[in-house]
Amino acid sequence: MAGVWQQPFLNVFRHFKVDEWKRSSKEGDVAVVTDKTLKCTVYRVRGPVSSGNYIQLPKTSTQSLGLTGRYLYVLFRPLPAKHFVIHLDLCAEGSQVIRVSFSNFFKEFKSTAPWLQFPFICETGTPRKGVGSPGARWTCLQLDLHDILLVYLNRRYSHLKSIRLCASLLVRNLYTSDLCFDPAVTVAEARCAKLPITPIPREMAFPVPKGESWHDHYVHIRFPSDSSKTPCEAVQKSCSPSEAAGPVLRLLPHPAAFSKPVQDSLALMVQKRGPTASFLPDPVLRLKGVIGFGGHSTKWALWTRDGAAVVYPCHAIIVVLCVNTRQQRLFLGHTDKVSALALDGSGSLLASAQARPHSMLRLWDFQTGECLSLFQSPVHTVCSLSFSDSGEVLCGVGKDRHGRMTVVVWGTAQVGRGGEAVILTKVHSDVDIQAFKVAFFDETRMASCGRGSVRLWRLRGGGLRSCPVDLGEHHALEFTDLAFRQAQDSHILYVCSRSGHILEIDHQRMAVRCARRLLPTQTPGGPLPQKQTFSSGPGIAISSLSISQAKCAMGSEDGYLRLWPLDFSSVLLEAEHEGPISSVCVSPDGLRVLSTTSSGHLGFLDILSREYSVLVRSHAAPVLALATESSRGQLATVSQDHTVRIWDLATLQQLYDFASPEEAPCAVAFHPTQPTFFCGFSSGAVRSFSLETTEVLVEHRCHRGAITGLAASPNGSLLFSSCSRGSLAQYHSSAPQCRILRVTANMVCQEACPSPSALVVSGDSHLLAFVGPSKYTVTVMDTASLDELLRVDIRTLDLAGSCLDSAVAVCFGPAPPGHLLVSTSSNMVAVLDATSGRLVRELSCVPPAACSVLALSGDGRFLLTAADRAIKVWDYSAQAGPGCQVYIGHSEPVRAVAFTPDQQQLLSVGDAIFLWDVLAPSEKSPPGSVQGSPGAPTTCEAGLGTRQLEDMVSGANGLPRQQVPMPSQASPPWLDICARPPKDHDGAFSMSDESRGPEGLRQASGPPVLVQKEAGRAGDGAWGAMGGPWDLDRPPNPRGWPSGLRTDLAAPGRQGMVTYRTNGEPKAPAGPGACSTGRARAQPPTRPDSYRHFTARYKASLLPKGLSFPAVGDERLHLKAVMGYNGNGRANLVWRPDTGFFAYTCGCLVVVEDLHSGVQQHWLGHPEEISTLALSHDAQVLASASGRSSTASRCQIRVWDVPGGSCRQLLSHHDTAVQALAFSPDDRLLVTLGDYGDRTLALWSMATYELVSSTCLPEPVYGMAFNPWDAGELACVGQGAVTLWLLQQRGGDVSLQVHREPIPEEVGGWELTSLCYGTTPLLYCGSNAGQVCVWDMCASCCFLAWEADDGEIGVLLCSGARLVSGSNTRRLRLWAVGAVPELRCKGSGARSSSVFMEHELTLDGAVVSAVFHESMDMGVVGTTAGTLWYVSWAEGTSTRLVSGHQSKVNEVVFSPSESHCATCSDDGSVRVWSVASMELLIQFQVLSQSCLCLSWSSPSCERPEQQWVAAGYSDGTLRLFSIPLIAMELKMHPHSAALTAIAFSADGQTILSGDRDGLVAVSRPRTGMTFRVLNDHRGAPICTIQSTRREYGDFGAEGVDLWLAASGDQQVSVWASNWLQDRCELVDWLSFPAPALTEVPSCPPPSLAAFCPWDEALLVCAGLSVHHEVVFYSLCQKQVMKKIPLPFFAVSMSLSPGAHLMAIGFSAERVLRLVDCASGAVQDFAGHDDSVQLCRFAPSARLLFTAAHNGILVWEVTGH
Repeated sequence: MAGVWQQPFLNVFRHFKVDEWKRSSKEGDVAVVTDKTLKCTVYRVRGPVSSGNYIQLPKTSTQSLGLTGRYLYVLFRPLPAKHFVIHLDLCAEGSQVIRVSFSNFFKEFKSTAPWLQFPFICETGTPRKGVGSPGARWTCLQLDLHDILLVYLNRRYSHLKSIRLCASLLVRNLYTSDLCFDPAVTVAEARCAKLPITPIPREMAFPVPKGESWHDHYVHIRFPSDSSKTPCEAVQKSCSPSEAAGPVLRLLPHPAAFSKPVQDSLALMVQKRGPTASFLPDPVLRLKGVIGFGGHSTKWALWTRDGAAVVYPCHAIIVVLCVNTRQQRLFLGHTDKVSALALDGSGSLLASAQARPHSMLRLWDFQTGECLSLFQSPVHTVCSLSFSDSGEVLCGVGKDRHGRMTVVVWGTAQVGRGGEAVILTKVHSDVDIQAFKVAFFDETRMASCGRGSVRLWRLRGGGLRSCPVDLGEHHALEFTDLAFRQAQDSHILYVCSRSGHILEIDHQRMAVRCARRLLPTQTPGGPLPQKQTFSSGPGIAISSLSISQAKCAMGSEDGYLRLWPLDFSSVLLEAEHEGPISSVCVSPDGLRVLSTTSSGHLGFLDILSREYSVLVRSHAAPVLALATESSRGQLATVSQDHTVRIWDLATLQQLYDFASPEEAPCAVAFHPTQPTFFCGFSSGAVRSFSLETTEVLVEHRCHRGAITGLAASPNGSLLFSSCSRGSLAQYHSSAPQCRILRVTANMVCQEACPSPSALVVSGDSHLLAFVGPSKYTVTVMDTASLDELLRVDIRTLDLAGSCLDSAVAVCFGPAPPGHLLVSTSSNMVAVLDATSGRLVRELSCVPPAACSVLALSGDGRFLLTAADRAIKVWDYSAQAGPGCQVYIGHSEPVRAVAFTPDQQQLLSVGDAIFLWDVLAPSEKSPPGSVQGSPGAPTTCEAGLGTRQLEDMVSGANGLPRQQVPMPSQASPPWLDICARPPKDHDGAFSMSDESRGPEGLRQASGPPVLVQKEAGRAGDGAWGAMGGPWDLDRPPNPRGWPSGLRTDLAAPGRQGMVTYRTNGEPKAPAGPGACSTGRARAQPPTRPDSYRHFTARYKASLLPKGLSFPAVGDERLHLKAVMGYNGNGRANLVWRPDTGFFAYTCGCLVVVEDLHSGVQQHWLGHPEEISTLALSHDAQVLASASGRSSTASRCQIRVWDVPGGSCRQLLSHHDTAVQALAFSPDDRLLVTLGDYGDRTLALWSMATYELVSSTCLPEPVYGMAFNPWDAGELACVGQGAVTLWLLQQRGGDVSLQVHREPIPEEVGGWELTSLCYGTTPLLYCGSNAGQVCVWDMCASCCFLAWEADDGEIGVLLCSGARLVSGSNTRRLRLWAVGAVPELRCKGSGARSSSVFMEHELTLDGAVVSAVFHESMDMGVVGTTAGTLWYVSWAEGTSTRLVSGHQSKVNEVVFSPSESHCATCSDDGSVRVWSVASMELLIQFQVLSQSCLCLSWSSPSCERPEQQWVAAGYSDGTLRLFSIPLIAMELKMHPHSAALTAIAFSADGQTILSGDRDGLVAVSRPRTGMTFRVLNDHRGAPICTIQSTRREYGDFGAEGVDLWLAASGDQQVSVWASNWLQDRCELVDWLSFPAPALTEVPSCPPPSLAAFCPWDEALLVCAGLSVHHEVVFYSLCQKQVMKKIPLPFFAVSMSLSPGAHLMAIGFSAERVLRLVDCASGAVQDFAGHDDSVQLCRFAPSARLLFTAAHNGILVWEVTGH
């Protein structure tokens, strides 16, 4: 009854007595005038600035109008040629305040959770004579407040809180009512005509001259319109049809109903529709995650209350990042960079401020992400925010427009209860304030610090007063941060300074209790490093500090985070960062320290584990361009911070960082097929980088200006680049080192800015398009010959334009229909025919900025345009009036946009990197056509192309064919399986010959089963059911049918069943009407976003040819052991507990190991990396599969005899790789599953090893499993469904019946990635979202699901009442599922509360393989880190069984006694192994760095028990590890570039290290000092350093050590030195001629050199030279004594200390060669799956260690 007094309507101005200005307020030029049209007084609000001239009701923001009427009537007139704004603050249920604004200044609709902005657009027609212009008409604006909130935000309207009418307008009055009035009809007219409408009351009516129409003088706008009307009628004008020619004022956009959660996740979505727009769903994009940190400042990063997440700004986005899962939650609403953050003590209220005057503040409900309040700050930019512990007081600091420091205090107690933030006080201060915080113990007390000032503040009596602290001698310091701490008897304030001082201040006495100072680690001139101390001397600038109950964390500008006790006696922990630290923050539990750096890094230090984890890496400047890579799911970006970064799209984590300090990168492109990318720079250089070696492969400098465009052809054969001087370059990029083919001048527009859309290549790699030679033309060229095919003059497209139109960006559409899209300076996108240049259609963009970036989705459905800070998504498939949706969120202009390779996500870069989810369901199209694209051929219901229909009609009517059918080999048909049959169908899907005519096609009641195609019709669409989950989007398989396989076209089956049958004879084609199949892939398939799919590591080496294998019994090498496990494989581990058989893979080897003795057997034969294994149920047969090699067209599957260890049979059928293997329960059949590129399921007979059946799959399958209770049932999982294959054998015939059951919608739309059978009839399936669902296979339904993990589940194993799950989050979990069979009776109503987790283990990588005992108490698990773990659930432990490096192994060194060896790798680890047992003993890990070289110290004369291992890293550091102490003793930084070689001197007291720039540093490990640097090899990387002891006078030089250095430019220097006397003399210098450029390999081999162990006067050299050879050089005679020819360049070499043996690895082939230097005999050995990059003989000469990538093989040397 509270709103009864407001009925039937309320005069707002009269009720609130606006003329008295007591309950309302006015600002600026507001006056009462008389209007001649209305003949009454009105209020005129005018002025140049709308925000400074307004009428506001009520007077203050703390009050509320409390008006509950549904409709608000605003009677106003806009002033001509002026802008006006109307602000309404509406309260929704739950006390949320939402601002709704209307203005003719707005160009587009903008929406956030608390703010809706509607443009008021006037469309001018032909005005009537005597009628005023639209800007001079009085308007009745009728707003349905209820529908506005319901339609646009899905909120329920409560009441109207406030109104603000801003200049420039005339306003007569405001009214509210629950009735919908028609202003054109008076009460008298309604009564006379008996109209069924509500006439407007007399006091609200506009005067109308007698005999004239109301619409001739006034305008009525109702918004939103009635829900029953069409969207285009959403905003309407009340007029008759005859009067429609008059001016129309309307509001955009038309409302779209979408839910609140969807709306909240939109980054300020703007929606605009044309009359035929049809986006599904609406919105089409959702912001998923951002890559970036900071923007305005890098000092704001906060812990949440529970310490599980961190809060930080990323430009205009606020990110909440979960520390463990790395999942992001985004707060959207700011339109500029966030300048400050604050979180209250309870963690429920978040405050944020954005930059730019005047600063806007937002208060958020932190748990829900809802914006509770939005208000403006009195200061221009808030630089600091601080909440009281209760959250009722918020303090902000910044400068006002006069540059004065201002402190503002807001009261926020009423914010969560529907109120607003109230300014309690505002104070100006003359002192500098760098930090300001509210005391946690008293919300009325604060403290601040700044330059020469520390002040204590108190809020009292509505005022804020401050008192300075007496700093004494420290009054001139520049203080940077402060923190409070609770002491026993008082409160202590800690303040830090830029000079390294830390002051302890007694808060009550306002006096300094103690002052300390942080000093550098090494005093000036001091020879020895010292610990950090607090005393006198030059201090280290401290930028931030944070206090817990027992510790103090501080960050300094030297890049160190240090953790101290509160007495500051010694450093507890320290962590070095890559840049100056901006802020530190201790977590609430005191166990973690968050740190940020000015270079854009965010991470935390775990105090207990002493590990530092990087959470976020980001560019420090705007991102200029991007490129995506399909096979690895990687993203490359270039930025103005002079870096090129590679990111993982799945995790949003940085993988690589390439810095170029002297020249800025401008453009980037991935090679489509090789692990390389290209980058163009401002200097005109174009460089090719290797993702495997992280090195520059080749550099070209054919351009004189900055690179403006870079594009690689999709087939990978060509690369193109353009520069600002107008030149265009063409490269041959098929080889790893691309070479220049042509350079043409004055081809590209010289005024073009660097842009991803400046240079584009068509999808078929045949056409190249760019803007040029002038900005008015677009040129299309042939990519191979660079012949000009087409030149379009853009100026001719808009002849009516007032200015010359120029091209801005270009983009190719998919073919057909072959479109070229050009964006122009007149805000238009022209769609041209790429062949003729004919204008097909135009897309009109909204001013003011032209589209600088274009991108089209792979299926041609969506067009992306970017202009300024907005991204537009167009419905490109709409033929007429395509609609678009606009998304904003970037705080700076968007520089590039692109779809991810799977087309499921969108990337945009500018200020940061945004990753958007594309919410539209994927639509698959027939090959060679674009789904819904303009010009695509019309298809019938069955999916037949137009040409196929013509051919069929011609054949059916007896007319001649237009094209003669070409014969081809018969191929297996391609299945299309529909999850649900048609509604009136009997369940049997079939296609007979009689149904192939037109009549049969029209009468077909269900989709056809088989996809077949006319031979030779590469351009025709395939047959298939349109819209099903297994729609066919590629041509059939090119391989022929296996012997005896045919299809049963009319086999009956149960619902959703498709039947295959095989027999002993192939079925021949049935004449001219028969269709044969053939498959030719037009483009490589996209790898699914699932880690379950195997992807072989890229290898540039080839299989060996012409090997010199030794005769049996004459081998000088025997493979003894393999160190490592291939974590890149999938299910490549087998174990049978009852027999003890244990096998796994490493590279191309099957390793069979005795778990008790550790003895290994090695089964050789596979040419490539093994992807998976399977063991028969009787443990007598093992099947292994490897990828396709360079010499074979198919993958290789080997069937091994387990007892004998021999290969029984070699099978070959799949094209790319084998995803999984499985034996039937009776071991009679073997099923092989191809990967995402092969998509073939093959069935083999184990009795005859013949192919029984082969089926092409329409989509990738992630896993398969046989039913252990039924040998004829095979289950497969994939994209959103479970597929069941039933095998029925009758004599020689085998039938395959297929049934597909999708995941129910109520369960979720995941992708199923793993499966296992439980107790009959249960099937457990894991998903990529971490869910486990349970299926009843009898009822073919899913009845239970629960969330088992945060990531993708790749492994599932079940036995009895226990289930094991393994995921890519490194978690292994044991579940109790004993109650699941009982839940089956409940069906879909079952709940997962009866399923609980028993145990959980976290391993070192994603789980890829697992085998468990039947009791599930113990098992073996393999991870991507290359580790095999023994897991005991009973003990809750995990023990390493097999360990290996995850990345390339760079060095192997031995202890002097040969009891231990050490290895280093690109993964940053140094591992120490026992040589006897090959077990891992010690591991030293350095994060984010690669360990490139290693050396073990020789026995020291002073301390023979001391053993050191020196390691060189990619950041130029050298670390010294003590083996007895198992600790790092010393860290030095002698080089600025990566260390590439290292060696101890003969006495072990000196270290020689070489780097990538060619410098050799000499350091002492005792002192950590580098006392000499040799630059003789400058300019080429040091490849080898070796040191040995020599007597005085040897080789004509004095010294106790003889050492050599070899560099990459074929230079070898030999030196004699006595480091104790600081003496070093050059003994000899060798230079080897380089080969011709045409003979240089793509990756040049290193220069190898070594002292000959059996002849001290000989030097052995190999590497890049004119001939492939090894050279023996005499240091005494100064000449070459001997040469041994080689077949290829050597990349590794080792000389045996015993016999005259030499081991060599080659760059081109995967072979290890052993050369007898005495006799010249040669023996070759296989076993590696890549080139052997490392060979090392043990000191005893009994063992030889070799490495290929991350696999280490240990060979036993005979006859040594």
